[in-house]
Amino acid sequence: MTMLADHVDVVIGIDTHKHTHTAAVVRAVTGASLETLTVPTDVTGYEQLVALADRYRGARVWAIEGTGTYGAGLTRHLHARGERVFELDRPKRPARRNGAKTDALDAVRTARDALALEHHATPRHGGDRAALAVLIAARRSAVEAAKVAHTQLHALICAAPELLRSRFRGQSARTILTTAAKIRISSRWDNETQTYAGVLRDLARRQHVLKAEANTHERAITAIIKAWRPDLLEQFGVGPIVAANVLCAWSHPGRCRNEAAFAKLAGVAPIPASSGMTDKHRLSRFGDRQLNRALHVIVIHRLRYDPVTQAYAERRRAQQKSDRDIKRCLKRYIARQLFRQLEHPVDDQ
Repeated sequence: MTMLADHVDVVIGIDTHKHTHTAAVVRAVTGASLETLTVPTDVTGYEQLVALADRYRGARVWAIEGTGTYGAGLTRHLHARGERVFELDRPKRPARRNGAKTDALDAVRTARDALALEHHATPRHGGDRAALAVLIAARRSAVEAAKVAHTQLHALICAAPELLRSRFRGQSARTILTTAAKIRISSRWDNETQTYAGVLRDLARRQHVLKAEANTHERAITAIIKAWRPDLLEQFGVGPIVAANVLCAWSHPGRCRNEAAFAKLAGVAPIPASSGMTDKHRLSRFGDRQLNRALHVIVIHRLRYDPVTQAYAERRRAQQKSDRDIKRCLKRYIARQLFRQLEHPVDDQ
């Protein structure tokens, strides 16, 4: 096993926050803290951190918590300067004696955590991947808000005065939405009926707007994927949203060292849970849950429409495997398939 201390002289651990970052320079061989510094989260602060690192000779690496959130700006700045950056998950801090907790202590712990790890994660790339991540987040927000508006609309229709409720009786969900959006409020109605009518109309129109917004984001997502990795869309059960989630998690070649690491990132690598005479594994709840969800969507689609997958499922059922176990196996297989395709695109073969 190769340790980080064999390759670098110092590790700069960064404890990231919204308005400030705290850095700690740690000697790689001994783990001793050499210096700490807190700076604002702007270009001036980032340059101060680089100046801090330049005071120590030898090879160095940056260990940053939250490279995709609070540490995104610093990570971009360091990458532009050719610095080597590792990404660390924000850990569950252990109990501290006398409740000791400061940003400087957390920065030192971040650097020491990086020294203790056998494998290190590199931050996700920007560019098309970052654009996809933003579009996915915006689309997901619009879709969820539309669902909330839809639920509220139908709940209010059930409780609405009969004058309004009778208008929607027997209509489909799509027709209800259209009818509600076109409600005209009469001055002859009482205050309760007018209020119900106004809220129903607002909810219906809000849902129309949110659906249109989600569709706009989906078209933008599709355009990026077709320009970047159109080969993903050729996979059975892979649509634009699934492909976008896969690409956002994978990011770039070499980020995951092998297909087993990619499966672990997706949360489909079984966790050993054997003891004594028992040999078993338990389901992993870790990893990127959006990537795991994307694999689940592919599995469900293939089980419904793909004859090859259906034949595989029948063979496994004959071996006394449950449907849940079959889906787990299929997720692991699809993770391997996608990883190999992403790392070795068709044009490179």
